[in-house]
Parts: sequence; C-alpha cells; structure tokens
Amino acid sequence: MSKEFYQVLKERRTVYAISKEAVTTDEVIKDVIEKAVLHTPSAFNSQTARLVVLWKNEHDRFWDITRENLRKIVPADSFQSTDEKITSFQNGYATVLFFEDQDVVKGLQEAFPLYSQNFPVWSQQSSGMHQYVVWSALELEGYGASLQHYNEIVEADIKKEWSIPENWKLIAQMPFGKPTAQPGEKEFLPLDGRIRYIG
Repeated sequence: MSKEFYQVLKERRTVYAISKEAVTTDEVIKDVIEKAVLHTPSAFNSQTARLVVLWKNEHDRFWDITRENLRKIVPADSFQSTDEKITSFQNGYATVLFFEDQDVVKGLQEAFPLYSQNFPVWSQQSSGMHQYVVWSALELEGYGASLQHYNEIVEADIKKEWSIPENWKLIAQMPFGKPTAQPGEKEFLPLDGRIRYIG
C-alpha cells in the first residue's frame, strides 16, 4: 500500500474505535516496527528506543493489568467511564509499548558531561519520533491507533509480567486495530503566530 507522504500526515489521527480484526499480516506489522527502530533518528545515534509488541492474549493482559491498577485509584462511582476507555483499547488487535534504555542515556551522560542534562530530553524526543513513525506507518497500512500514557500506573507490574529489564523506562503505549469508526473533524489553530519566516 502506498500514499503520498503528506496524505499520511493528514490521515494519521487518534482513533479510539478499533477492533481485533487484522488488516494486514503480522509480518507486515513486524516490518513496520523494525523499519521504525532501524531508521528513526536519535541524538548521537544513541539508539535508545526499545519497543515491545503485545499480541493476542498478551495485549489483552496488558489492558487487564491497567484496568485493575486504575480500579485501585479511581473512585468506584466514576470508574465506569474509565473501564469503558480501557475496554476500547483492549478491543484492538495489539499494543506497542515504547521504552527508552536508561543505561544508554546514563552512559552518554558520563561520556559527554558537557551535555549531560540534555540526554534525557533527547531520549524523550527520540521516543516521540519513534511513536510518530510507528503511528503513521500503521495508519498507512490501514490500522487506527492512539497514544496512551499509563506509565507509572503499570510499569512495575508489566516489567514483572514480561521480564522487561529494569533499565527500560516506559514512555507510552499504542493500542491499534482495524478502525470501526472515523474520528471527528480536527480543529486547527491559525498558522499565523505558530510559524515565522525570517530572511
């Protein structure tokens, strides 16, 4: 499948209404993930991104863990909307977990002390680029996705569940699946005041 680059930028949207129906083979998804990890830039070519793709029962398990941890902190009388949101993510085909390797970040801080304060920031920027590349590529293949951040709520439990190294810091979660409804119209702030052309 191919589209104009700018069309992909326009069509990549937050899609909550997703199903477990496959749009492509799993090999296509693996190819998307591997290309993103190989070709997305990182400061000093540090390659700090670490991705985990949860399929089938493991995908469901992740959202069960998230739901149960949220149940502990969300008041019971307002939990229904939270439960519905988690179910909408669980209805998807799979989830990509985005991590950053903190050992690499710390190693760079020690090797380049002049820039030590910048490496955690650059790590986050690189993760954001990985998220965007994966999200756009999944859209290109016909999947709908959203980006979630239940990091502190689930990190300890999922590291234990799937033997994820302690030095991997959870940054974001991306449930995806076949879109079952289109997102609403997107509103844009005026470009005047957001962009300056100088010279």
